[in-house]
Formats: sequence, structure tokens, C-alpha cells
Amino acid sequence: MTDGSPPVDPDTSDDPDTSDDPDTSGDPGYGPGSEFDSEPGSSSDSESGSGPRSTDPVVVVVEPETPGNVGTIARAMKNFGLTDLKLVDPPELEPDGEAYGFAGHAREDVLPNAETVTFEEVVETYHTVGCTAITGEDARRHVRFPYSTPVELRESLRTVETRTALVFGREGTGLDNDELRQLDEVCSIPADEDYPVLNLGQAATVLLYELRELTVDEYQLPDVELERASEADIERLHDYFERFLDHADHREYRRDRCETLFRRLLGRAHPTDREVHTLLGVFRKATDKLEFADELAETYGESLYDEDASRR
Repeated sequence: MTDGSPPVDPDTSDDPDTSDDPDTSGDPGYGPGSEFDSEPGSSSDSESGSGPRSTDPVVVVVEPETPGNVGTIARAMKNFGLTDLKLVDPPELEPDGEAYGFAGHAREDVLPNAETVTFEEVVETYHTVGCTAITGEDARRHVRFPYSTPVELRESLRTVETRTALVFGREGTGLDNDELRQLDEVCSIPADEDYPVLNLGQAATVLLYELRELTVDEYQLPDVELERASEADIERLHDYFERFLDHADHREYRRDRCETLFRRLLGRAHPTDREVHTLLGVFRKATDKLEFADELAETYGESLYDEDASRR
């Protein structure tokens, strides 16, 4: 974000907030919308389910300089359940240009439906959050203070009943002080003090990721609850481990310590039923082979182990 957008890495200036590396796939376009003709959250689209939910934040980018960053932000919105993109004085987004190229599947809905608005309309319509870098400013000036981290903002927004706009600034200079003074809250991403400057697209992605609990109903990750194996099965595994050590001719004075280490390892690991049964199978097979080798050695009167080596 930078002066009004997440720390970003400018190619042309040291102010945080810059466009640089997007990613690739696409096709652009952005069209007008009618949200500013009605109260936020009251549109028929929201009620019918065909548009953004009335509780979802909108994302606003003020005077983006690089179409690729617009596409990157649109893609991040799609990743984390948002669809409503507002652009203040954007560059031309060509259907075969880099904005759509960087947008991935967001080129199918987020970008084509993006709305061009004015900064004043955003301030008048939404509860606003200015996304900006904070790099040693004087807290007494109050322009960027108090601020929230993305995690703190997530908890704060749970109590906000009106629709929220997440406002990002220009790549090179972010949001200026006059713009920040008109916004309701400030959010900044914590980063290494030696280089706290994030690219505009990166900053938007980090913030939207942290807000996902408010915007995503279901994740793609399988809902799997892992349960620790039964104590009876874990004890069976310990028994097989002892048998394995016995047939591996592990030295007696090391046995107790080795068994204790193995017990502590399993105690911390909380192995699942499948993991325990896999290890049981491994130790059973290894022990059976060692037992067979012992029987052969006894049959032919030969020692299976090098006595000197086994003492070490």
C-alpha cells in the first residue's frame, strides 16, 4: 500500500503502490452500472441473487495507471467471492488487452460489469476504507491513523450494516491526503520495515484474502476432519516397533531410549487410523523378513549380524 493504496512497488517512484507483475489470461471491457441511482444494498439484482450480495464489499480503484493491475484485482475479486468493481478515471480496457489477459475467469463477469464512477460518488454511497501504506508517518496528523490491519478490518466490518467500499489508489502515489481525509477508515498491510511496499495487485489480493470469511460461503478445500487413531491401535504399533527392534538386534542399552522417542513422536503427531495401519503394515513386513532371516541363520548355523557392528 502507499499513500492511499496498499504498499506498492513503483517502477518510476519510491512512493508505495505500484503496478508490476500481473499474470496471464483473458479479454477486457467494462460497462456502466446503475448502483448509484439507488441505495446501496437495495437493488433488485441483489435481492434476486443475480447481482452482488448487499453485504459484499465493492472494490474501488482510483485512477489505475496500468490495465494489467485492473485485471489482477478483478481476478483476486473472483478468487475471493466479490464481483462489484468500481473504477475512477480508468485507462482504456481493450477486449484483447492486458487487463483481460490478467483477469482469468474474471474476464467473464467482473471486468465486463465494472462501473466507471467518480470519487465523490463512492464517498457519498458507501462506508469507505482507504487502503494505504504507512511508513513512518506522524500519528498526530491523523490522516492515516488510527489504522486497521486486514485481520482487524475483517472483524470491524462484521459490525457495519451498510455496504463497504475498499478503496485502492494509484500505483505510483496511492491515495492522496485529501482523498484519505474523506474516507471513513484506513487499512494497511503489515510488512517488513525495510521494504513494506507491495504492488497494487498484490496488496488487493492480500486484503481480499484476509476478508474471505465475509465474502466466501464455501471453499474448494475438502471438509475433512482428521481423527486420531484409537489408543489400542497405537499401542499395537508400539508392540510391533518393539518386535522390530528385537529382530533388528538393536542393542539393549539403547532400546528403552529408542522406544521412548518413538512414543513421544507418535504422541505429538496424533496419527490417524490410516497412518497407524500403514506403519503397522511396514513394521509387520519388516519384522517378518527379519524373523525369516533369523530362522535361516539358525538353520545354517551362521550369525546374521556382525557382532562388532551390532555393539556400536
